[in-house]
Amino acid sequence: MTAGTTHHEQQRSLSLPNLLTYGRIVAVPLVVGCLYWSEILQGGEWLRWLALVIFISAGVTDFLDGYFARSWGQQSKLGRMLDPIADKLLVSSCLLMLAADSTIRGWSLWAAIIILCREILVSGLREFLAELRVSVPVTRLAKWKTVWQLIAIGFLIAGEAGDRIVPVVTLIGLSLLWLSAIVTLYTGWDYLRAGLRHLIDD
Repeated sequence: MTAGTTHHEQQRSLSLPNLLTYGRIVAVPLVVGCLYWSEILQGGEWLRWLALVIFISAGVTDFLDGYFARSWGQQSKLGRMLDPIADKLLVSSCLLMLAADSTIRGWSLWAAIIILCREILVSGLREFLAELRVSVPVTRLAKWKTVWQLIAIGFLIAGEAGDRIVPVVTLIGLSLLWLSAIVTLYTGWDYLRAGLRHLIDD
């Protein structure tokens, strides 16, 4: 690898789209910390609002990093690898914390479990298909699934603090979580079908 190639890769790793992705990863412990401090350590409802602001900011970067990467021609292998990882870290950690503080409870826990299991399944299938040099493009429905998940989690992060302003905030969040879980099952089946097809062929 030449010095010029190395310098070019370093520049791409510090491109704006990748910096936005790094920011989304950094937001994960911040959101989790605010929720933990608010509920587990009884730090107060203001921390849920702070968690929501950080979460929304992270969600916006999910849109912007892809937009800038395509518009400015700054797509990179690092970005393609880190972008879904950042999404999964943000969604999974928030679901676990919301289950821990009982915002997600009862039957709604199954919606969270479906989403988490699907993310693990897809990660495994992507790794398997990558070894076969098979690419499964992200569908438009899968992108909307991510949007619904982020909106649902945003409502649930507000939780009881939001219910004090509008009594149906948590209910809206749980309803959207179930919608996300149903779409998650459908999009997960697409990946599973592609994986099984190549596994049988192999």
